[in-house]
Amino acid sequence: MLNAGEYQSLRIARIADPGIYLSDEEGGEVLLPNRYVSLADHVGDLVEVFVYHDSENRLIATREKPFATVGEAAVLEAVDRNAHGVFLAWGITAKDLFMPNRNVPFEVQMGGRYLVYLYRDSLTGRVVATTKLNKYVSNAEITVRPKEQVDILVARRMEMGYRVVINNRHWGMIYNDQIFTSVRVGDKLTGYVHRISDEGRIDIMLQQEGREQREGAATKLLELLVAAGGELKIGDKSSPEEIAAVTGLSKKNFKKAVGTLYRERRIVPTDTTITLVKK
Repeated sequence: MLNAGEYQSLRIARIADPGIYLSDEEGGEVLLPNRYVSLADHVGDLVEVFVYHDSENRLIATREKPFATVGEAAVLEAVDRNAHGVFLAWGITAKDLFMPNRNVPFEVQMGGRYLVYLYRDSLTGRVVATTKLNKYVSNAEITVRPKEQVDILVARRMEMGYRVVINNRHWGMIYNDQIFTSVRVGDKLTGYVHRISDEGRIDIMLQQEGREQREGAATKLLELLVAAGGELKIGDKSSPEEIAAVTGLSKKNFKKAVGTLYRERRIVPTDTTITLVKK
């Protein structure tokens, strides 16, 4: 079935003047306009596209990648408005995402970036956005567990850190003392569940714990050394700020990574440098 707001794998059914028509298993068809067609496309090929409604309420396919799909949260820029609502940049050249006035309980400024959730309107089938996330994002029934790897959206800067959306389902926090790399509102990152409180608060870390953390940090440090030509100007005497700026690691995890690579005889560390051992 053809549904707006989703990626779908569809088969090329026929070629026409405006583009190629793609069909699903039920025989429904949608147009992929010529600007997205290549000479490599042939009848019978299976292609992955994103489906949405155009300004005339027709389903259209695109090979462009929108910033978010149905069932996802995102931080999007307001680019236009009319009497009925606000339009947000969606990442699709020919289409902005509509957000009805009923879904915005505050004044929106053009050029401002807002945390929204995308859903399919039950009456029209069109994809719309809302700033009222609590209907969709909740910690009432938590579906993640400690140490689990999760997808996070950085939603809001707070004094103690950043509020995040976890797996498009839950609220969480990354605290300042767990941030060792550049983080901005709107970033989509990989995180790890650190702790779930009895009250349902979820704390997130950007780095793994335990053995996985050590191995991941060592791999990252090794990649940085190779990219830098075999030497980094940081060492045991470097400040936590210097280490975080160069590696994105805390000093604790940096020292663990150095220890791992040193034991494997892959680096020569000093107080101020790390050098890759040439094989």
